[in-house]
Amino acid sequence: MAHPTPNELLPFIILLPAVGALLTGLLGRYLSERVAGAVATLAVFSAFAVAAFTWWMMRTDPREGVSYAWVLYRFLDTGVAVIDVAFYFDRLSSVMVLVVTGVSAFIHLYSIGYMHGDRSATRYFSHLNMFVFFMLLLVMGKNLLVMFVGWEGVGLSSYLLIGFWFEDREKACAGQKAFVVNRIGDFGFLLAIFLLLLYNQGDVDFLSLAAWAGSGAEPTLNATNMTLITMLLFVGAVGKSAQIPLYVWLPDAMAGPTPVSALIHAATMVTAGVYMVARMSFLFTLAPITMAVVAVVGASTALFAASIALVQRDIKKVLAYSTVSQLGYMFLAVGTGAYAAGVFHLTTHAFFKACLFLGAGSVIHAMAGEQDLLKFGGLGKKMRITQLTFLVSTLAIAGLPPFAGFFSKDAILFHAFAGDTPYPMLYKALWGMGILGAAMTAFYMMRLYWLTFHGERRMDDHAWDHAHESPWTMTVPLLVLAAAAAVAGLLGIPGEHDIIHSWLAPVVGAYEVHVTEAGHHLELPLMAISVLVAAAGLGFAWILYRKGPGAAPAKLAASLKPAHQVLLNKYWVDELYDLVVIRPLRFVALWTHRIGDRVCIDTLGVHGSAFGVKFLGVIPRLYQNGDLHRYLAAIIVAVALIIYLV
Repeated sequence: MAHPTPNELLPFIILLPAVGALLTGLLGRYLSERVAGAVATLAVFSAFAVAAFTWWMMRTDPREGVSYAWVLYRFLDTGVAVIDVAFYFDRLSSVMVLVVTGVSAFIHLYSIGYMHGDRSATRYFSHLNMFVFFMLLLVMGKNLLVMFVGWEGVGLSSYLLIGFWFEDREKACAGQKAFVVNRIGDFGFLLAIFLLLLYNQGDVDFLSLAAWAGSGAEPTLNATNMTLITMLLFVGAVGKSAQIPLYVWLPDAMAGPTPVSALIHAATMVTAGVYMVARMSFLFTLAPITMAVVAVVGASTALFAASIALVQRDIKKVLAYSTVSQLGYMFLAVGTGAYAAGVFHLTTHAFFKACLFLGAGSVIHAMAGEQDLLKFGGLGKKMRITQLTFLVSTLAIAGLPPFAGFFSKDAILFHAFAGDTPYPMLYKALWGMGILGAAMTAFYMMRLYWLTFHGERRMDDHAWDHAHESPWTMTVPLLVLAAAAAVAGLLGIPGEHDIIHSWLAPVVGAYEVHVTEAGHHLELPLMAISVLVAAAGLGFAWILYRKGPGAAPAKLAASLKPAHQVLLNKYWVDELYDLVVIRPLRFVALWTHRIGDRVCIDTLGVHGSAFGVKFLGVIPRLYQNGDLHRYLAAIIVAVALIIYLV
């Protein structure tokens, strides 16, 4: 029997989570919680195994830059436009597929322990599998339309998962908020697809678009069109990857179960925008103005969100704003033209952020749902594995060598400072913002770690006695992800051993902005600055919080009260949205309902038409009384009138 070719393996990667979603969804009422969790977890682990095998076949293929494709069916063929439902597996999508399936598999395993006892666990696992299916469809789509189906699918799945406990109004509203805000960005993405369909003769296949972008065809391929298209694409990325001003949905996404937070925030949905920009790098390179906008928005978001995370008390909210900030670094990378560095940070971030969220979930699980940092303390004595893995991931995200975050974040900052960009002074300023954001990251992560696991306990005796290490289904994923967060940086060691950049070069290498000649001599000094900044942030947080959230932090907050209040209230952005957007729209919707629905449709339309028919029926009803003589007289009169008129 012949072995399947790599092309034939592609649909299995996508369909295995889909099968898991269908089985747990349709048969959920007949499956126990454990069986549903096992089926869903096995589906994603199987997808990871198939993806790893396909990647290995690609790696050992002697052909340079080989890629695999598989066409499911032809969706549209007009003679001019040809659109296939097809899957694509090249070096870029292979990285994403391995990250998505690998991290998601361990999140599924973790969920078996975390969701134990929940009466809707089978529905949860069905939605979780569905989310992975749509995410794989997004990253493996061979054209923009297939990508967009996955793009919308993860939006729907996130709505279902964030609002999983929909009986709680706050959680249901959080899911609704994520869904609505994402639709705003998706509208821009859809407009960009329409323009590309128009300009490239109905073909939005990635290989075709790359050939068109490299052809220099006029008049459609010009700077104005490229700037417009890429700006619209970036609007979609801003919504999906939670950048300013559409970041507001992501912190509220904490309303879902903690494994959902890890899934959405680490390796899947929020990284879709970064992946899309890297995938469309051949277009973004033709629009330097858009590239600058992407970099500015990314750096601004990184600094803005990091500042909010400095003072938050909810353990998951700190990590949520941290995710927004780290996504900003990824956009700074791709906006600088360092696409491989952006994907590298996406990969390392998937490991340490998933570990941090799952570690937070382990703490919340041990503390019977408590999420307030000021009510923790000393939990390292009770939860050694969670503490160790959390510490490793904290050092990784802080950017301390030799952990993964150091290498990926340093690559981004180095390219921002030394890249041969059209606006060198602007990018050097963005480097400064990135450095300041890195210091804040190290500070708030050490604050989070120390207040949770060290110092005197700040909970009552009952909570302390209840605290315990999580079961193996939760600790094994923590250990695996922490190990990856510790060593994944070796994939991107600067110089000739830079594996990730070499791997991605056939896909994005031709579109990357190279480092200036003078910049190469600055690599070590810039790296030293990054390390010093990270160490300073960690050290300052330790000095300030080593005795707990007592006198020293309170004194500092009091001396900086105006700034502290601004950060504590998250710059009042949600309140501003409520005042400027939500209330006016609700006012318009209310009066549209009262005038358009009640008056125009109900009163004039439904009731008015009924009254009119009833009124018109009054006169005929006078003759419809059962009197045959009257009927005969009417017929004679009618016939006489007809004869007379004719």
